[in-house]
Amino acid sequence: MSITASELKANLGKYLLLAMTEDILITQYGKVVAKLTRPFQNRVEIAESLFGVLPQTTTWEEAREERLSEA
Repeated sequence: MSITASELKANLGKYLLLAMTEDILITQYGKVVAKLTRPFQNRVEIAESLFGVLPQTTTWEEAREERLSEA
């Protein structure tokens, strides 16, 4: 979900409750400036969301090297 900073100010309580179930992107002048999210996400849930991102033939070392080369 994406909302403006003004909308967040006007309805902070509503968006704090929503942030328990989904990430909220906050925009200002059409650009994302912040993200409101749960502070303690379930690590298993995060790992499951990444399942299938890398091909099964990719090693951890290859993934690490690719990530570092992009920086």
